[in-house]
Amino acid sequence: MSVYRDTGVVLRTQKLGEADRIVTLLTRRHGRIRAVAKGVRRTSSRIGARLEPFAHVDVQCYSGRTLDIAQQIETVDAFGGKLSRDYARWTAGQAMLEAAERFTENEGDPALQQYQLLVGGLRALAESDRDPVMVLDAFLVRSLAIAGYAPSFSDCAGCGAPGPHRFFTIPGGGATCADCRPPACAAPGAETLVLLGALLSGDWEVAESAAPRARREASGLVAAYLQWHLERGLRSLRHVERDQPSAPGPTATSA
Repeated sequence: MSVYRDTGVVLRTQKLGEADRIVTLLTRRHGRIRAVAKGVRRTSSRIGARLEPFAHVDVQCYSGRTLDIAQQIETVDAFGGKLSRDYARWTAGQAMLEAAERFTENEGDPALQQYQLLVGGLRALAESDRDPVMVLDAFLVRSLAIAGYAPSFSDCAGCGAPGPHRFFTIPGGGATCADCRPPACAAPGAETLVLLGALLSGDWEVAESAAPRARREASGLVAAYLQWHLERGLRSLRHVERDQPSAPGPTATSA
């Protein structure tokens, strides 16, 4: 039985038997793993609270036949306690956890960039005053880029013609010129595409200067683009508090 130690974020948990729990973590070196934490549901357990969703922990695991065994858990960051005091930040964080699990489909595959992105995103939610929806949208756009689905927000996704362009196509990969646009596509405002590009690059000075309408429209495009590439949406997104009315979907505007 091999032993390894790693740091990871708890994505979700599920009950096992009367006292145990299966914990899904996204780790720095081992990607997404599932491990059994024995006895943590007993009231006498001293480590049960350290293995709740949002917890950033240092953990030692023993490799098992089907599931690893998690022991010696130490807290690195207790994001959950901070996020639980703000519903908007809590729900945005839940969407991050769900997305991180969806983007790391194969257990055990290295996913360092996704791990670092998740830790940074949760820290931004818990320790900064940035708009939680914008933090979430930035996380989702960058997760898509890490997975190889980076949308274009300036140059044409079809022919590469320099932008800015007026149209945006979800199946086609982002901004598109008039010659490449499909029969039906979105026509977001110019400020919306600038905002999306800023979220992707991490230019928060530009992002935070965006008007509320551009923010709503950007969120709608991010959700639609994510759903297209994941083949189904995130359940957690329906609980995220967004300004109304919502932005149009990928084919809401015919052109």
